[in-house]
Amino acid sequence: MKKFQKFGWVLTLFTLMLGSGVIPAIAQPAPVRIKDLVNFDGVRGNDLVGYGLVVGLNGTGDGVRSSPFTEETMANILERLGVNVTGEKIRPKNVAAVFVTGTLPPFARAGSRIDVTVSTIGDAKSLLGGTLILTPMNGADGKIYAVAQGPIIAGGVAVKGKAASVSVGVPTSGSIPSGARVEREISFNFNDMKTMRLALRNPDFSTASKIEAAINHALRRNVALMLDAGTVEINVAKSGARSPAHLLSQLENIEVRPEQRARVVVDQRSGTIVLGDDVRISRVAVSQGNLTLRVQEQPLVVQPNPFSSKGKPLVVPRTDASITEAPGTKLAEVRGGTSLLEVITGLNALGVSPRDLISILKSIKAAGALHAEFIVQ
Repeated sequence: MKKFQKFGWVLTLFTLMLGSGVIPAIAQPAPVRIKDLVNFDGVRGNDLVGYGLVVGLNGTGDGVRSSPFTEETMANILERLGVNVTGEKIRPKNVAAVFVTGTLPPFARAGSRIDVTVSTIGDAKSLLGGTLILTPMNGADGKIYAVAQGPIIAGGVAVKGKAASVSVGVPTSGSIPSGARVEREISFNFNDMKTMRLALRNPDFSTASKIEAAINHALRRNVALMLDAGTVEINVAKSGARSPAHLLSQLENIEVRPEQRARVVVDQRSGTIVLGDDVRISRVAVSQGNLTLRVQEQPLVVQPNPFSSKGKPLVVPRTDASITEAPGTKLAEVRGGTSLLEVITGLNALGVSPRDLISILKSIKAAGALHAEFIVQ
């Protein structure tokens, strides 16, 4: 009777939990803002590039013979500044030719500043202490959108002697924070847009459907429509917002729980393995062993007899080859995992190194027991 009463009490408690909406917590993906999941149509940056000169280097600039374009550029700049150097041989060691790159952000206005990166294109040893001279930066259409100038923050330093050298970082590349001023604006009438598209950075039908539902729920009207796995279209006219900018300000902070594909990413160079949360492994048996081949060369030099007039030293090769098979891992069972923790626990039970684990995961995938996309870098 007591057991029945105890069971009835548990059943009543579970019924109350369901009736009150309280259920045991289930692990779910963390909510992410829409602005972190999509790119807004028309809101993007534009790449800029320019060619210029860096001066003020401490003898670490370009060599004239290997970089003749540096001398020509220097002569052209001096000519424009009113200095006649025709027929003169300029051999400066404190000048370097560089490429200047940067990104013009969306809605950048004339007079605003952007960061730029400076990289050598000749044989300059370092940009430490250098200053970039006025450099126009062009877009893909060939027009000038910004002008860069200023002192360079070098990314490293190098010291070289006759018998040794030390290098920290990359001294031939540097940056200039806020080093370019925007001179031309990109014409784009954002307020005239009647429809707006959201491009998912990781296309997925489930995530796109959740974004559509979240936007329609937040605005309390059907303004969002999923076009495909990577696109959600917004009807600006139906939204009732004063402008597309006001509409985006309402949408970008809406939180959605994105769906991710199950992936296993392997970097063979560093032995790094990354498993996604949805990775599953069916029940399999694994055996792994190590085979070591060792070849040693120990040549023997045979000398001629003493006082021999025709004898010469003779090198006799001696090779010692051996094959060793380590005990490795005996046949072990990896139980099917219903969560990432169970998958990790099963793989760790094998007790192998990360590089051996890469081979095991590859073999499990070939056996059809790894239910995830396997990416090797």
